Amino acid sequence: MGVDYYNILKVSKNATDEDLKRSYKRLAMKWHPDKNGENKKEAEAKFKQISEAYDVLSNAHKRQIYDLYGEEALKSGQFDQASPTCGGAGGNSFRYKWRDADDIFAEFFGLSKGGFKDSPVVAGGDRGTPRKAAPVENMLPCSLEELYKGSKRKMQISRIVLDDTGKPVTVEEVLAIHIKPGWKKGTKITFPEKGDYEPGAAPGDLVFVVEEKPHPVFRRDGNDLVVHKKISLLDALTGSTISLTTLDGRELTIPVTDVIKPGNEQVIPNEGMPISKEPGKKGNLRIKFEIKFPSRLSSDQKSELRRVLGRPVE
Repeated sequence: MGVDYYNILKVSKNATDEDLKRSYKRLAMKWHPDKNGENKKEAEAKFKQISEAYDVLSNAHKRQIYDLYGEEALKSGQFDQASPTCGGAGGNSFRYKWRDADDIFAEFFGLSKGGFKDSPVVAGGDRGTPRKAAPVENMLPCSLEELYKGSKRKMQISRIVLDDTGKPVTVEEVLAIHIKPGWKKGTKITFPEKGDYEPGAAPGDLVFVVEEKPHPVFRRDGNDLVVHKKISLLDALTGSTISLTTLDGRELTIPVTDVIKPGNEQVIPNEGMPISKEPGKKGNLRIKFEIKFPSRLSSDQKSELRRVLGRPVE
């Protein structure tokens, strides 16, 4: 038979007009060249095949000839219809008009010729194309370690799509998500048209929104990391050394040499969160001190402190 129009449209030979319309709509939306910028040549060829198949199968006379004699006979012109003004057999005839793929698409969806990019804007700002379903958002909880080092996730999703017969079915799919170092709460990862099918609409996008899980030691403040450390009054006055395990597992030894007053903080440059838009750069690590004062002192301890601190004993 040559070209199998039924197979191209993914319908059976008993397909009704509604079956043809439903399948054409789904396939034409999928393969329209304006939606396939990276594979435009392949999309154009597929789109033309789909449109030609719909043009033939949606026309009762063309479909009858195709079913009996095949696509080559149909295109040869030997079965072209007689002109309605010719007065019957033996009169003049006209050749079938093979419609342009863009014409069929524009007629089917009520657009100007040219598809998506040239479709008119109607009241309310909506285009004349079939609407796109609303995006589906899911939270993506991430540990502070993941957002510091970056990570790769595999997410299994279930969504509703149309099968080859145009029937809604649920399918499962695994999506790869690459979390980049320095991403912040609210960052969105979008998978175009991975949302559910809705009647009369193109599939919506599936969106994952980064959510930052609390950390037992560090708190994020923009690109900085903040950590609270308790030190004794003695260490606050005489100095100390602080040890910290970073989010990527390194051990930091930080000398505290200045006298620490209540509310003081020490800043360690380039030990904060990575800055996603500036690879190689990080924010600061800020150590906030909490001074532990003794709950009580003996008379002798008070006297000794006055002596050491240079205050006369009353």
